[in-house]
Amino acid sequence: MKKEFKGRVVLGANVKGECVVSHEGLNILASFQKSVLKKEKQVICSDQNNKDLYKKNLTGKILCLPKTIGSTTGGMVLQTCATLGLTPKALLFSEHIDSLAAAGVILADVWNEIRISTIDSLGEEFLEYVKDGQTIEVKDDGTVIVED
Repeated sequence: MKKEFKGRVVLGANVKGECVVSHEGLNILASFQKSVLKKEKQVICSDQNNKDLYKKNLTGKILCLPKTIGSTTGGMVLQTCATLGLTPKALLFSEHIDSLAAAGVILADVWNEIRISTIDSLGEEFLEYVKDGQTIEVKDDGTVIVED
C-alpha cells in the first residue's frame, strides 16, 4: 500500500530511499557536527537530545521531521556536509522550513551542485504516518509517496 502527500517545493529533485523520522525539531549542528569534524564517511546523529535520531545514520537517508532548530550555523553545517558528500537525500518537513535550513540546502545546491530534495508543509498527518525504514519516493513537484 502507498500513501501520497503533497507539499511545497523548496528544492525539487526526484529521489527514492529509506527514511528516518524525528517527531521533534532537528538540531543540525548537534546532529551533524561531530561526524563532519572527524571527516567520517557517514553522519551518525550525535544529538543526544533527539531520542528519535540519536546514533542513527543520516547520510543518504530521507529525513522526515517537523522543523529544524538550534544554532545559526546549521545552514553552513549542511553545506559542509555537501562538500564532504555526507548529505541526506531529502529533507521532508511537516511544517514550514526555517531560513537556516533553507540557506543550507540552497548553498549546497549553488556552491557544491549537490541538490538535497527539500519539501515543506507536508502536514502533521505526514509525520504521524511515516515510520523509520519505510521507502519514500519524492517527486520534483512536491509529491511524496510513502510505501509500506
